Amino acid sequence: MSLVSSFQNIFKIEELKKRIFFTLALLAVYRIGCHIPTPGIDGEQLSRFLTERAGALMGFFDMFSGGALSRVTIFALGIMPYISASIILQLLTVVIPAVAKLAKEGEEGRKKIMMYTRYGTVLISAVQSFGIAVGLESMQGGAFIQTPGWSFRLMTMITLTSGTAFIMWLGEQITERGIGNGISLIIFAGIVARLPNALFSTYQLVKAGELSLLLLIFIVVIAIAVIATIIYFERGQRKVPVQYAKRVVGRKMYGGQSTHIPLKVNTSGVIPPIFASSIIMFPASIAGFIAIPWVQSIARQLSPGSAFYTFLYVSMIVFFCYFYTAIVFNPIDVADNLKKHGGFIPGIRPGKNTSEYLYRVLSRLTFVGAIYLSVVCVLPTFLISEFNVPFYFGGTSLLIVIGVALDTVSQVESHLLTRSYDGLLRKGRVRSRR
Repeated sequence: MSLVSSFQNIFKIEELKKRIFFTLALLAVYRIGCHIPTPGIDGEQLSRFLTERAGALMGFFDMFSGGALSRVTIFALGIMPYISASIILQLLTVVIPAVAKLAKEGEEGRKKIMMYTRYGTVLISAVQSFGIAVGLESMQGGAFIQTPGWSFRLMTMITLTSGTAFIMWLGEQITERGIGNGISLIIFAGIVARLPNALFSTYQLVKAGELSLLLLIFIVVIAIAVIATIIYFERGQRKVPVQYAKRVVGRKMYGGQSTHIPLKVNTSGVIPPIFASSIIMFPASIAGFIAIPWVQSIARQLSPGSAFYTFLYVSMIVFFCYFYTAIVFNPIDVADNLKKHGGFIPGIRPGKNTSEYLYRVLSRLTFVGAIYLSVVCVLPTFLISEFNVPFYFGGTSLLIVIGVALDTVSQVESHLLTRSYDGLLRKGRVRSRR
């Protein structure tokens, strides 16, 4: 009964209720847009052709667009161009000092970086949409196109680019005026929307005898185990103890308390698999539309299931785990702040020794987190190849769903607690993955 009353409390807070309904309304707009066809394309015939011929790569790419890519709707590109632009900007903060300085300028710097990210999103969307238009004209001799030519290419490029820009705007509006992270919730909505169809397909396979009931039970058990593992690692952290020295200021004594620095096992969250996927899928998707034998061979090697893809995917996940962790957590800055405020880690000298200790602990935690992410993300490929699982179970999709759910629930609980209501759980707070 306590959980039911906690959910009832959500609608007692007027601001929180408005935020939730606003978020649901914009997600509904996004899902409607995923079914609006792109002008000049025979969507049904093309969707059937892509589903039959494209294989695992199309299924993997289509997951991020919520099924819009296989139908080539106005939201076919999804939010992936925005993610690609974010990757480029974050890489530039490490390579170019001017961009790194901009990132440290607080709110004004963040606004400028967001502006550059939007420009990059539009540019990447234009390039990708033009490539899709040219590729569609070459597929089956242009059988899926009503009027091939430059008018079709420009129309497709404008339509798909505008669709991605609109999705980006929806995500920003959800983040600002709704609840949760807008971009993550849009990806979340696309993944969850395909779940009923996947479950129905699985039921049909069991009913037809193509999938044994024993194997289905085995898959369900593994799914529950993977979900529990993801929650355990996403909430796991190493608490580094910190002691503050006592200081006498006038007639008052300050400091002397003990606290800790929470270092998460997976500091980067779902960023590494998303970044790795977007980088691999971009050349793979372009290569898949070019009817040249050696280019098609490259596209097959970059498709989920191949040994080269698995190696490249895991390598990029490990790289981005360390890269993103280094961006969001700087041991040198933390050590300097501790030293300025009279804090120290017991047994470790302040300053350089503290930063080296934090770097060493964080490196070990990041390694464990990278291995965990790699295993969870590669698991669907293994299940598909070994047991012929009929849908994309686990992996990046499950990480996103659970991570976004934890973040959103954490924000809802924060609204409840700040207004003196009980949280969603009696035993402790819900912690997000960040």
